[in-house]
Amino acid sequence: MSLGNHLFNARKKRGLSQEEVAGKLGISRQTISKWETDETLPDIRQSKRLAVLYGLSLDELVEFDIDIKEIQEVIDRTGEEVTDKIDWTKAWSKKYPILSRYQDEVDTDCYAVELERLLESLKKKYGYNELDSFLVLKDILASVWRCRK
Repeated sequence: MSLGNHLFNARKKRGLSQEEVAGKLGISRQTISKWETDETLPDIRQSKRLAVLYGLSLDELVEFDIDIKEIQEVIDRTGEEVTDKIDWTKAWSKKYPILSRYQDEVDTDCYAVELERLLESLKKKYGYNELDSFLVLKDILASVWRCRK
């Protein structure tokens, strides 16, 4: 995402028009338009004022990659009943095709037995419920993955 697109999206999220932003910054609406179309760039002072106006840190304002923050916001707003209806394997298979085909290639039963043993161990040793045990195991796997990178 370009800086201009990021500025546009940040302004829209705050429900502000170009005229309103220009008025608050003491500049012309055309200047705001030029920033949002990547024709020109705001200087550091203007960037700091924009960050405050848009409720972002300066790093967030110039990072351009709001996708992660947007994804987190969507996750936070998604209710349990909607989450339960999502086919996560199918959704993630678009990015990781192995998820759509491994069931035909891997003897999952032998791994399932080991995972069940690990889940039961977490529940017994720490008193976790079923969901918490799954989440802890998932986090352990993620940690192992990060260590291998």
